[in-house]
Amino acid sequence: MRARSSAARSARPLLPAPFSNVLLEFVSRIGLTVMRLAKVIAIRRRKCKRRVRAKVRGTAQRPRLSVFRSNRHIYAQLIDDTAGCTLAAAGTRQSALAKALHDGCASNKDAAQLVGKAIAAQALAKGVSQVCFDRGSCRYHGRVKALADAARDAGLKF
Repeated sequence: MRARSSAARSARPLLPAPFSNVLLEFVSRIGLTVMRLAKVIAIRRRKCKRRVRAKVRGTAQRPRLSVFRSNRHIYAQLIDDTAGCTLAAAGTRQSALAKALHDGCASNKDAAQLVGKAIAAQALAKGVSQVCFDRGSCRYHGRVKALADAARDAGLKF
């Protein structure tokens, strides 16, 4: 397999095909370049995450349930902010969950529900029943909500 040159890499579109025309038209109308738009989006996400984290703090008795969602995967961690350590973690890339997802060819929401159940089981095994939910920079709907509801159904309180 031949390596792609830097010119070929830079010519690759930054936006998905269905959205690229609409966004490029919007970007050109307001006078932004695509790279500048990406920076604006990154700054907005950081500001939103900072706002949420200012209100949510985890302790040993009530750790923070932090959720990270990428385009393909979803991860959850139980974090004790006072000690600065992770108590438990679960994600769709863990071998047991990845095998269960691959066998069933599950949707993203199903994957989020499995991660929510897994993180709740780990928390209950460590004696943690109450957590504070940290959605990060993501809105509370879709996969993030599915993970939270599954964790609640499995026994976590928040």
